[in-house]
Amino acid sequence: MVDTGGIIAAGALGSLLAGSATGLGAIPVLVMRKPSDQQQNLLLGFAAGVMLAASFFSLILPAIEVAQEQGATQVMASAQVVAAVLLGAFAIAKLNDWVPPLDKLGLGPPGMASASVRRIWLFVAAVTLHNFPEGMAVGVSFGAGDFDAGRVTALGIGLQNIPEGLAVAVALISIGYSRGRAALIAAASGLVEPVAGLIGVSIVTVAQAFLPWGLGLAGGAMVYVVASDIIPDAHARINGGGKVTTGLMIGLAAMMFLDTTLG
Repeated sequence: MVDTGGIIAAGALGSLLAGSATGLGAIPVLVMRKPSDQQQNLLLGFAAGVMLAASFFSLILPAIEVAQEQGATQVMASAQVVAAVLLGAFAIAKLNDWVPPLDKLGLGPPGMASASVRRIWLFVAAVTLHNFPEGMAVGVSFGAGDFDAGRVTALGIGLQNIPEGLAVAVALISIGYSRGRAALIAAASGLVEPVAGLIGVSIVTVAQAFLPWGLGLAGGAMVYVVASDIIPDAHARINGGGKVTTGLMIGLAAMMFLDTTLG
């Protein structure tokens, strides 16, 4: 007899541990000295590189694979995920128009340029959004009844979440947040994973059907924010384009290695 309660508990715990790794990644910022402008650009570039790699290797390419596993042809799977990516980019662009000025919401330290604060918060929103389908993937893995597959999925996503947590924290520090507050917000961005994991493990069939769309939507949102806001903002701060590019390549290479080796 299948222990449904045990499966749901395992899925919820696995996604909670994977999401908690985001906070683990933010710990280094607690001991960092206040970065200079050049170091901030380097760190912002690193954050952008991490998230670009995550967009493609953790979200978009797996979305196509999941769609094919669900019976779609290669062409149909690609078309479905392309539509999801474009929809995700459109949604995050509209979010930028709809959200009121951040000073009215109490976000952003005083004295900081509101445009920069807004861009970083869009970045944080995109990272948080992308954690949802990842958490659901962990839940679905456990919900299928294969605990070994569930543990491997949770471990892989958890390890990938570590540099993502660091990326969120350093992005917030770049607009004047304290180290403690930046680390706390980064940790909170991963807490959507256990919620999504519980949903995924509870309604496996529905969650499986949603996964390609969820992964694609999150990937499109992430690419849009990085390309339209984070990289241009970092270049505009000071004449530090070389630092931004160096950081981006380091982050891209590190995250690509993690994603392709952990699966």
